[in-house]
Amino acid sequence: MWFWEKDSVEYEVFKQYERALVAIGVNFSLEEVQNALEGCNYGLEDALKSTIDYVLWLQKNEKQFFPNAILVSALREQWKPRAWRDEYLELPNLESPGQRWWNAAASMWGYDVRNRLVADVFYDNGTEFIKFTNGKEITVEAAWRWEWGRVLKYAL
Repeated sequence: MWFWEKDSVEYEVFKQYERALVAIGVNFSLEEVQNALEGCNYGLEDALKSTIDYVLWLQKNEKQFFPNAILVSALREQWKPRAWRDEYLELPNLESPGQRWWNAAASMWGYDVRNRLVADVFYDNGTEFIKFTNGKEITVEAAWRWEWGRVLKYAL
């Protein structure tokens, strides 16, 4: 699968939009979604942008949506984005739990401490993890459940 091969161009494109797609409800572990991604030989970035753009429009207009089906259609039919703005990726409702945790860590610990202790926030097989500079990892979900002091001790 190209989207898990870290040295592929497609992987780099995919990673730019992955968090926003997860935030709108896309489930990358579904076979249909994986097959559509694998079958996309052209227009990957346009399809990903179109999916996000369309779901944002549906949300704004309070319409029901099915993000997996929208992504599959966008990939198979090579949708082109109509009103895409790069700022969409900065919208709070498109932040993943890991991005929210990253921002909250700066508020709780300060930027310097967070940047010294947190090496990365990343996805692995659909689960978001925090990797600390001490080599330890924790799921973002567990980090949110733990108190900030406990996570800090774990990171140290």
